[in-house]
Amino acid sequence: MKFAVIVFPGSNCDRDMYHAVRDGLGEEADLVWYENANLADYDAILLPGGFSYGDYLRSGAIASVSNVLNQIKQKAEIGTPVLGVCNGFQILLETGLLPGAMLRNEKMKFMCHYETLVVERNDTLFTSSYEKGQEIQIPIAHGEGNYYCDDATLETLQQNNQIVFTYKNNPNGSRADIAGIVSKAGNVLGMMPHPERAVEDLLGSKDGLALFQSVLHHWREMYVTTS
Repeated sequence: MKFAVIVFPGSNCDRDMYHAVRDGLGEEADLVWYENANLADYDAILLPGGFSYGDYLRSGAIASVSNVLNQIKQKAEIGTPVLGVCNGFQILLETGLLPGAMLRNEKMKFMCHYETLVVERNDTLFTSSYEKGQEIQIPIAHGEGNYYCDDATLETLQQNNQIVFTYKNNPNGSRADIAGIVSKAGNVLGMMPHPERAVEDLLGSKDGLALFQSVLHHWREMYVTTS
């Protein structure tokens, strides 16, 4: 399986993503510079955290109108897994691939520590290696991770079962304790916590590795066992 890790000016978690795939998962990954990206041959797209374009205007706003996002939208439409973490989640919100917006953390402070997440669904391509209701330890590192949506959007998320991860102890004020959501089709996931920073015990947790394993298992079931 081949992963593309999209790199923008200001990305700083791209190498974490790269090593999570190469070393943690044992699969192929490329760091793909946004300007000359050609995503045709990639099986999954990863949007890493950081401060794309210095977070000017709004976090993820400038990156969301770059040409590579048109390719990502096309890949998403045909079912390719797309994962956006932290700033990557913000970019997915800005593009409209996922609903809602990010606000400043409720206490107006940057937060960087481990949080307990609850796996609300284990029937997605990103979570099949977890148990429903499982509590996992994943680090956060953000100043604008307070997920917001209006009442109608929240009702839609709940009705469509799009809330995949929640915080056990909400650190930032996110509505309904939301830590991660998927698209209606289920192949686009945005989350603020960093699974790529939790793929080996040396880092304090390897609970994030199961997310990448889930994507790999899905790909193998879809394209390897049927070939």
